[in-house]
Amino acid sequence: MLHVNDLTYRIEGRILFDQATAAISAGWKVGFVGRNGSGKSTLLRMIKRELYAGDDEISLQKGARLGAVDQEAPASNDSLIDTVLAQDKERAALLLEAETATEAQRIADIQTRLSDIDAHSAEARAGAILSGLGFSAEAQARPCAEFSGGWRMRVALAGVLFSAPDLLLLDEPTNYLDLEGAIWLETYLRRYPYTALIVSHDRDLLNNAVSHILALENGKLTVHPGGYDNYEHKRAEARAQAASFRTRQEARRRHMQSFVDRFRAKASKAKQAQSRLKALEKLQTVAEPISERTLPFHFPNPKPMAPPIIRVVDANLGYEEESPVLRKVNLRLDQDDRIVILGPNGEGKSTLVKALSGRLDPLSGNIYKHKKLSIAYFAQHQIDELKPKQSAYEHVRTLLPDATEAETRSATARLGFGPEKSNVLVEKLSGGEKARLLLGIITFHGAHLLVLDEPTNHLDIQAREALIEAINDFQGSVLLITHDAHLAAAVADRLWLVNDGAAGPYEGDLSDYRELVLAAGKTPKSNSAKPRNDKRLSQRKAVADARLSIQPLKQTADNAEARLDKLNATLKRLDDALAAPGLFEKDLPRATKLSKERGALLTAIEEAEGQWLTALDAYERAQHSSS
Repeated sequence: MLHVNDLTYRIEGRILFDQATAAISAGWKVGFVGRNGSGKSTLLRMIKRELYAGDDEISLQKGARLGAVDQEAPASNDSLIDTVLAQDKERAALLLEAETATEAQRIADIQTRLSDIDAHSAEARAGAILSGLGFSAEAQARPCAEFSGGWRMRVALAGVLFSAPDLLLLDEPTNYLDLEGAIWLETYLRRYPYTALIVSHDRDLLNNAVSHILALENGKLTVHPGGYDNYEHKRAEARAQAASFRTRQEARRRHMQSFVDRFRAKASKAKQAQSRLKALEKLQTVAEPISERTLPFHFPNPKPMAPPIIRVVDANLGYEEESPVLRKVNLRLDQDDRIVILGPNGEGKSTLVKALSGRLDPLSGNIYKHKKLSIAYFAQHQIDELKPKQSAYEHVRTLLPDATEAETRSATARLGFGPEKSNVLVEKLSGGEKARLLLGIITFHGAHLLVLDEPTNHLDIQAREALIEAINDFQGSVLLITHDAHLAAAVADRLWLVNDGAAGPYEGDLSDYRELVLAAGKTPKSNSAKPRNDKRLSQRKAVADARLSIQPLKQTADNAEARLDKLNATLKRLDDALAAPGLFEKDLPRATKLSKERGALLTAIEEAEGQWLTALDAYERAQHSSS
């Protein structure tokens, strides 16, 4: 389907592709991965012939139709459904010709072709795609002009999916989707009958929706079967083997050089020395594997604060008193909470976090906050608030007006902007670098609560992993809205669901939520549902309902296990403190105090372990009964 043949390409003197070669067969779903700025989007532009790569460097299967999302759908008065239907150019042309054709044979040919391309089910197929991407039947009938740019990007995505090209090119398609849309798209792409090449940093999509990984690294392209986790595992193995081989080779080289140095001047050993020298010259030089270091994120830890840090009581939230977005909200937030907020776009997730962070007053009811609470709020639109004509160093200098230049540069480096980046203007930074700078600025002086609204849109996979580590190391509270299911699963210990004007705890886990999203009719269908599909849907929903009915028991077991983990972590810290050399000789009162605390902690651990085992047994028995 697609061949890249010995491609070499430079931009401003920097080489992106160095004799790169790859082949993608028809029917493959390929995840295209590589560090930000490595050239992934450039290759897509070459495939689309927007950039010239050479006469033979990139070739497509003859007659193959290419499809990509170039820009958002126009702000026209056409309805969403008509905008999507218009993307099938052949169907639109045939229907137009059918209105004016008079020759009997041509009319018959038109109707035959319309039947061949399943044109009469087109509206149902387009509607199913729009529904999967979050548009209700009522919204599908509204003009495109009524929707914001982000929603029109979804319409453009729906259009290219509906047109079903032979080679589908997608560049970060989940960036303008919510978690529900991302789950649907993952399922759709897995079933897509043709070839797809998808640039993405969404780990779940790369594991669940693709058949191969195309990796761009050090200017070379390599194709690997399987998903991203399999690719990463094989890559780590190859790097380890290369490093090990290089170590052995260097040891052999040193040994041979030592022999040559010792015996070159001795007549009796000269022949052997010369032999070793020739062997040394022929010895293969193995390049050291290049380590792609990812700068860590760091969020300063706050001082402990008595719980709860926020309490919401019977609050109506929104922008117009007569029509609140969320009604009678009752929620509690403690300093050690890690909460992911679920719910489709447009249901009120951002409204909720704005209210919790003090950017929106409640229409009625109350939001109580600890008087010393400090909140750091991140949203994508805030990146535009960075000063484009100032550098990272200048941004940090405004936060430390009394600091010396050395102190300011040191603080700038801690945000991830060392000497080579600290003086670069914001307008010349990448999207990921801007996001890193903004995260560093809003958390600079420490915060008890991090509110992160889609923080990963400009971050590559490695940076997302670094963000996960930083969130998990942070000792304050985190509220997270994200379409990245891997990030959500890695950091969340609680879930809130915002939907149908309500906001509250969700007692299931992300797997339960995924099942409910799919069982609610989000999976695409080419025709109207058949009875056996309805039966399968009912069975799936029944299974999901059964799982939800025992979730309180699971939550109790999980909470007990989490408490046990915290107690064991405290025990380890105590043991480390008691193991300090000379503690009992140097500070006997402290040693005695720590020993007493350890004894009390062991009793608490024993009780917590009993509670966990009891809760786990109750959950497993209920689970067995429902299966």
